[in-house]
Amino acid sequence: MSFLDTLRAAFKGGGGPRVPLARSFISPWAWSHEPAGTRPPFEYRHAVRRAFLDNPVAQRAVRIVAEGVGSAPLAGGEPTALELVRAASAGQSLLETLAAHLLLHGNGYVQVIRGGDGKPVELFALRPERVSVIAGADGWPTAWRYKVGDAVLTLPVEDEEGWPCLIHLKAFHPADDHYGAGCLSAAEQAVAIHNAAAGWNRALLENAARPSGALVYDGGENAALTGEQFERLRDELAGAFSGSANAGRPMLLEGGLKWQSLSLSPAEMDFAELKASAARDIALAFGVPPMLLGLPGDNTYANYREANRALWRLTLLPLAGKMLSGLQDGLRAWFPGLELAVDLDRVPALAEDRERLWAQVSGADFLDPAEKRALLGLATQGDAR
Repeated sequence: MSFLDTLRAAFKGGGGPRVPLARSFISPWAWSHEPAGTRPPFEYRHAVRRAFLDNPVAQRAVRIVAEGVGSAPLAGGEPTALELVRAASAGQSLLETLAAHLLLHGNGYVQVIRGGDGKPVELFALRPERVSVIAGADGWPTAWRYKVGDAVLTLPVEDEEGWPCLIHLKAFHPADDHYGAGCLSAAEQAVAIHNAAAGWNRALLENAARPSGALVYDGGENAALTGEQFERLRDELAGAFSGSANAGRPMLLEGGLKWQSLSLSPAEMDFAELKASAARDIALAFGVPPMLLGLPGDNTYANYREANRALWRLTLLPLAGKMLSGLQDGLRAWFPGLELAVDLDRVPALAEDRERLWAQVSGADFLDPAEKRALLGLATQGDAR
């Protein structure tokens, strides 16, 4: 039975080899394996729903980074390994999926599926919130626990033949030994503010884009509405005069009632600036220049080309380098000497930088052709032969 068949059988209720737990299950978001560990800063599934599914700025920022990494041209000396990395995982680009997992969760888990000859035939990205580390007495991981509903599968760090079963990619976390910290953790407060401001603006629009007024009853000294009159008046206001469909509808008042409009100060109504500030914080957390998200009030970069180049230099290339480095370390058991990297010569956003470098190296008369080729990262003529 292959490892993939074992995984499928476990989630269908079938039996399969399991490694005994070295210690009790610990949530990936406990953030500490000490007895007095801190509480998680947010609950991942709810945070993903609020950010990626409900917030357009956060979703667009994640998609820009993840799709950029997934579309980056790769260079390497092993065609089989490159094909594995470039392939899809459950219908999605493997690199794009892993980049999104690292941004949102801080961890990426890649299961290595092997064929009958023992060599990898597929790399499958596991949902990070379903994976937890099973640490041994010395603190080092001994296995991985993958949990879906009530079904649990334990994946050893290495199988009986000594081959790795799973590759763990993680962002840096200064206070945790086994799990990384995602960008969403830092962006959670900004996402909440942005969503709250959007909800407030929507409520204003549903009420004719202005704050409510007050009905003042002037029935003489010591006069007041009865409970029945108050309830009927409130129901009539809610049903006939509230909401965007009733905006501007005239109101007929009687019996000593008069309408007193209320207003908010300009500072209290400046929700557009509040949303823009929160959106810039979200973009900052995910490493996307605000200009690329169409956010107003940000003139850090002179043009979109400069902002796009900064995105590649400061965000996409470091993230892609971290991912490719982790994958090549995990795959070197089957592909010794494997080197995975982004082919900078084929990145359109970096073409201007590359042209400038070529011009500088070409104009360096004190360098011989072999030294110039070495500076440009090209093989020498002897290597080419």
